[in-house]
Amino acid sequence: MHVARGWPRLVACTTACVIVAVTGARASAGANAFSQLHWRSIGPAVPGGRVSAVAGSDQEPFLYYIGSAGGVYKTTNGGASWDAVFTTKPVASIGAVVISAANSNDVWVGTGEGNPRADVSYGKGVYRSRDGAKTWTFLGLERTSQLTKILVDPTHRDTALVAALGNPFSDNPERGGFRTTDGGKTWTKTLYVGPSTG
Repeated sequence: MHVARGWPRLVACTTACVIVAVTGARASAGANAFSQLHWRSIGPAVPGGRVSAVAGSDQEPFLYYIGSAGGVYKTTNGGASWDAVFTTKPVASIGAVVISAANSNDVWVGTGEGNPRADVSYGKGVYRSRDGAKTWTFLGLERTSQLTKILVDPTHRDTALVAALGNPFSDNPERGGFRTTDGGKTWTKTLYVGPSTG
């Protein structure tokens, strides 16, 4: 899916929308430097309706990924247009997205929204792309259900921490904190309170 420039400037969302302040005219210096700023939606607003994760890159200021109830979307032009980049996977609900600080083509995605509600969508583990979201590799943790955060070591790209809420409707042992040092080939549970605590 490609969301073009012609979309309305403001889109009503039932929950979260990604918005940025943009300037319509060059603001004068001094106290009024921000007086010309206004808010506009940069989308995508149609798929899923709920945005739970946003990731940007220090290396590329116009590169962003968002994770929503309807998949992962990528922009390379600061939100003027968005492309769906997670369409062939068996799950669409996203709880975490992170871009490696060492390489902006290295993207990790945790599936399953981390905001429990009556209609929360389940996840199926962690995925990683090393080519800017052209292809994805499944890295495991399939039974964690809801992943809420991923942190990638800025100096060792294969070391990552994952926070797992677990099944929001029943007890399960796949909750807590997980760590990998080999790019997701193996995982160690590093924090665990019990089957009913995420």
